[in-house]
Amino acid sequence: MTAMLQASVEAYGDKQMLDFFGRTFTYNDIWREALSFAAGLQESGICKGDRVGLFLPNVPIYLSAYFGTMMAGATAVNFSPLYTPAELEVQVADSGAQMMVTVDVPALLPTAVQVLRESALEKLVVGDFAAMMPFWQGIGLRLFRRSELSPVPRADGVVKWREFVSQAEPHPVEIDPLTDLALLQYTGGTTGTPKGAMLTHQNLSANARQIRMIDPERDGRDVIVGVLPFFHVFANACVLNRTVAGGGSIAMLPRFRAGQTLRTLERVQATSMPGVPTMYQALLDHRDAASTDFSSLRTCISGGAPLSAPVKAEFESVSGAKLIEGYGLTEASGVVSSNPFAGADYTGTIGHPFPGTDLRLLDKDDPSRDAPQGEPGELAINGPQVMLGYWNRPDAAAHVFIERDGKRWLRTGDIATIDGDGYVRIVDRSKDMIAVGGFKVFPSQVEAVLVEHLSVREALVIGVADAYHGEMPRAFVSLQPGDKPTAEELASWLNERVGKHERVDSVVIRDSLPKTTVGKLDRKALRAEIKSQSSD
Repeated sequence: MTAMLQASVEAYGDKQMLDFFGRTFTYNDIWREALSFAAGLQESGICKGDRVGLFLPNVPIYLSAYFGTMMAGATAVNFSPLYTPAELEVQVADSGAQMMVTVDVPALLPTAVQVLRESALEKLVVGDFAAMMPFWQGIGLRLFRRSELSPVPRADGVVKWREFVSQAEPHPVEIDPLTDLALLQYTGGTTGTPKGAMLTHQNLSANARQIRMIDPERDGRDVIVGVLPFFHVFANACVLNRTVAGGGSIAMLPRFRAGQTLRTLERVQATSMPGVPTMYQALLDHRDAASTDFSSLRTCISGGAPLSAPVKAEFESVSGAKLIEGYGLTEASGVVSSNPFAGADYTGTIGHPFPGTDLRLLDKDDPSRDAPQGEPGELAINGPQVMLGYWNRPDAAAHVFIERDGKRWLRTGDIATIDGDGYVRIVDRSKDMIAVGGFKVFPSQVEAVLVEHLSVREALVIGVADAYHGEMPRAFVSLQPGDKPTAEELASWLNERVGKHERVDSVVIRDSLPKTTVGKLDRKALRAEIKSQSSD
């Protein structure tokens, strides 16, 4: 990954790499700051193989910290800015991160400081959000919108970014791209328990090259809107790594706001904007969509959740760009397959596998065999983007990998078909994950919070269809005898204690919940029951 960045710096050093609300940064700018951060890490005792956490929105120092961590020989760990303190503390402990980088905004800094005090984290490096803005916007933020900034506390272990970066050169670190870890990216895997996918330098850089290879206009003007959150593997692969590999420019936004995104698309004359289906729907719903100049936009990639045919057709009609669907997962560094950028329209499929990627369908009942010809099977993947395994979880890795024909195949848990032209269609999900606007929600984690309420006896959380988010979590509970809170009170109590993407649309109180013959709560039976009711 560091060699990939260096090659782009040598080829495109003075070219614009980032646009942040109109302030621009060249490849040389980010390269120098990444080197300074790497030197600061080494002076702080960070060595090869150590972990450095990134608790950041889309801001310029994300790139400096991301690549600087790798220059120092350490492993970057993405932490979601949506995490509660408890969730963040668990992943800090699991990853063994010694240091974390965040920014001085109220949504992040207090959480990061709390975790610093209550975990084994040794140091918190805090970026200055206003300093990254265009000059006058930064001044305005400090003078008139102070509530949008969070004061950096004077506390042990807390250091400001500008004081941490070093003027020295970092010591070179030898990297084996096939075995050295570049990134720990947390995922629920196939069990719903968050695990760190171990992604090597080769995994990430290979996937960046694969993404570029399928773009017929890869050598043309390349300005991509980076509004997908960089902590998510989709943005890491399709926005950050592929753009850096090709010397393109990223128009970066810290969060998705439809109007602001439309204005940015027009201002920078963007050529692409990867997103999840709910983003495209929100752009279409905005009052400014009809007057926005989309003429520069060529192709947009949709991922994270199924893309409906109506959204695809309407976005293509309004924008004039092609909206194609791809497929990927954290364990494969981001992306596995995509529909073609040009040619026939195969709406509803996830397209063809990327160059160097092999797919096979395993028998749903016996994964040691292939699925019968013409029948659905569990999708399995072999390719250079497939992870080494799960961090400190060889047991979990053993469950998702299978050896066949001398190769190691990653089992996805997704049931698929492959047609005569090689197009893949996902027909079912064997996982319990709920896809909320591209984010994955694990029902067991929400249930664990819900049963902490003294009045809740049992809880099940399932995904229900939602026109905007694709799915939303909904909780079903039975209560203890005695005190009887209302469903609305329970929903409010729960939603204050989980991440924003985990919030339920409602709580349904029932006398009992379905169970299996051995007495376990039966989520599958509940889903079938709710589906049957909705179709009546």
